[in-house]
Amino acid sequence: MNAIPLWKPSETFKQSSHLSHYRHWLKENHQLEFNSYNELWQWSIDHIEDFWESICNYFDVIFHTPYQKVLSSHNMPGAKWFEGATLNYAEHIFRNYEADKTAIIFGDESGAVKYMPWKELKHKVAAMASYLKSLGVTKGDRVVAFLPNVPEATICFLAVNSIGAIWSSTSPDFGVDSVVDRFSQIKPKAIIAVDGYYYNGKSFDKVEVVKNIVSALPSLEKVIVLPYLNENAADSFPNDFVNINAIWENPASELTFEPVDFNDPIWVLYSSGTTGLPKPIVHSHGGILLEHLKYMAFHNDVHQDENYFWFSTTGWMMWNFVQSALLMGACIVLYDGSPTYPNFNALWQFSEKVGITHFGTSAPFLVASMKKSITPNTAYNLSTLRSIGSTGAPLPPEAFRYVYNAIKEDIWLCSIAGGTDMCTAFVGGCPEYNVYSGEIQCRTLGASLFAYNDAGIPVEDELGEMVIDKPMPCMPIYFWNDTDNKRYKASYFEHYPEKWRHGDFIKINSQTHGLVIYGRSDATLNRHGIRIGTAEIYRAINKIKAIEDSLIVNLELNEGKHYMPLFVKMKAGKTLNDSIKSEINNQLKKEYSPRHVPDDIISVPDIPYTISGKKMEAPIKKILLGMPIEKSINFDAMRNPESVDFFIAFAKNIT
Repeated sequence: MNAIPLWKPSETFKQSSHLSHYRHWLKENHQLEFNSYNELWQWSIDHIEDFWESICNYFDVIFHTPYQKVLSSHNMPGAKWFEGATLNYAEHIFRNYEADKTAIIFGDESGAVKYMPWKELKHKVAAMASYLKSLGVTKGDRVVAFLPNVPEATICFLAVNSIGAIWSSTSPDFGVDSVVDRFSQIKPKAIIAVDGYYYNGKSFDKVEVVKNIVSALPSLEKVIVLPYLNENAADSFPNDFVNINAIWENPASELTFEPVDFNDPIWVLYSSGTTGLPKPIVHSHGGILLEHLKYMAFHNDVHQDENYFWFSTTGWMMWNFVQSALLMGACIVLYDGSPTYPNFNALWQFSEKVGITHFGTSAPFLVASMKKSITPNTAYNLSTLRSIGSTGAPLPPEAFRYVYNAIKEDIWLCSIAGGTDMCTAFVGGCPEYNVYSGEIQCRTLGASLFAYNDAGIPVEDELGEMVIDKPMPCMPIYFWNDTDNKRYKASYFEHYPEKWRHGDFIKINSQTHGLVIYGRSDATLNRHGIRIGTAEIYRAINKIKAIEDSLIVNLELNEGKHYMPLFVKMKAGKTLNDSIKSEINNQLKKEYSPRHVPDDIISVPDIPYTISGKKMEAPIKKILLGMPIEKSINFDAMRNPESVDFFIAFAKNIT
């Protein structure tokens, strides 16, 4: 790692942060004083009950009934937090209500921007909540959405949440089977669905898809339609489908909030579902509230009246995460469409237009922008921009430097990692730390996270498994319909009993306390006993200008043999040849070791990705090892399912 920081927080930046205010509060109210963030983190994991109780008190969490005990036990899974307490997530959002202040900014590919004040948001949430109650939707019922990233999705979520019902959503680019595989597991009572969506300058009609989804969900009692492509779209649906605009026309009811138990479900999210049915992951109302208050304040440093943006769809947990900026009194910024239409500068132009303060995106987007030499700092005024967030994949050091060279020199770059599993990041930003190339700044408060070596011992400065050894309130309370927590335990707790194995391969820096993620451990390249993170390979490949994207796997074959092919997608007009192959191999030898050199380099038409933007290393590995296709991959969970055809054919030639 380059020891020279790319960015240092100023004293003003540090002192004005929520984290600094929290530290002063701990000193004044609990006589706790810490000389560094790392000391504060250590206290937060050594005294997890005291820490999470302090979060309740610091943020003045509204409990309708008090809790009897902070934590029932340290068992994972099975730990219960704040038993006896009742609260409501949406109630904490609307305590920031100021009638004429902007709550939501919405933009799309057309260039149009809509500003929704809190007054309109509250009116529509109240109207939707009242309508759902009239249908008999009550605490614990499931309401699902098939919607793009539009204000109506936020409105419907807050309405569902306010009455104590359970939310779940997917994006309209999902196929029928993929949606049904998710929603059929939780038996929803109502659905809010869109007639279509826009992407890359094209419209995609979804009327027939919605009809097919509805017919496959017999538990549904009501269908609400959002006309998005066509204002008369409701005419294309059966008469008993309700136009959402008719709901807004009703006089606004008083918005009330149904208290629910701290450990009651807030929503159901889903694993990527690359094989088998997606895992329906259930989070608690109170656990998510505490975690989102903590992360938004202390690790993203979101303040009142700032504009918070993260490019997402309603099918990715980052959409749920974005809503939590409202807890801080910030304005959430939503965007519907392609991030690169009509060109790679679209989101930066949008940022200038609406004055984004915190800009969130995916690591692949930043890497792709870097490879295309996009320079927003030469074309746009990004003076309002205070932080850039990156997630979805490890952000390589070159992309860190690209952000500072091509986007903004004085910017807090927050590379973060977490996942659908907890709907948060447990490694991420720290407003008191420097930013170093390639490193995530810190382990977040309350996350007792370590790198375990092969012997199950925590280590620093060497590669290990990411493990969390103490419970967090945002851990799933269960998977839906998972008898005896069988799937839940198998997903996280089999390798290290009662400890959460996340499945990432990491190294913690003992000097900076930052860390680097080297890729998924289930896709780790084990070359003759030496473990190699896929992120290392991709980092080297990203430097080769002729290559647009790549994917690598290591196959363990019979008789102890290994085969490690590298698949590359060439840039338009470029062809893989011996010269480029030599450049790849030399780059890997130079930056890493001869063990990093692949056995074969193969040109492919495209690299397989999930809808949420993750490379599908493990499913491709299963296909290449000859596992049945239906047990290896779920095509409905893919962004580009046709990309798998090459690998299916290629697998026939592997011996």
